[in-house]
Amino acid sequence: MKGLPLLGALIVLGLPLAAQAPKSTERQKVLGIGGLFFRARDPAALAQWYEKHLGIALTPTRYDGQPWRQEAGITVFAPFPDTTDYFGARDRAWMVNFRVRDLSAMVEQLRANGITVKADPTLYPNGRFARLQDPEGNPIELWEPKTPS
Repeated sequence: MKGLPLLGALIVLGLPLAAQAPKSTERQKVLGIGGLFFRARDPAALAQWYEKHLGIALTPTRYDGQPWRQEAGITVFAPFPDTTDYFGARDRAWMVNFRVRDLSAMVEQLRANGITVKADPTLYPNGRFARLQDPEGNPIELWEPKTPS
């Protein structure tokens, strides 16, 4: 269990939820993404890269620590066919898309740090996009949502 984030450790341990009556009889739905878990050759170095370049706080090592808090907003959950080229290399089963406030500033910041970023010049009905990879080759898409007119 050494090195597992707290949430990951709880999932692995399979700790039971406290027995309590449901608060509602209405159909339930998830509220958002509570975590993104993936394998890495060097998890500590990769976490540092995400913190330095994308501002994602490191996973706390104590329960009273503060994890990364994302701003409320649109989240797209979209399974793709296994034949898609949208993520790049076929050996990649996932791609994460991060919402950003100012895509141009983020692209400039990343490039200033020596990171290759491909900004899509098209303004789509839902906003602007750019692509990059983390140091382990995982695809990342940045999205500046179009603000309502």
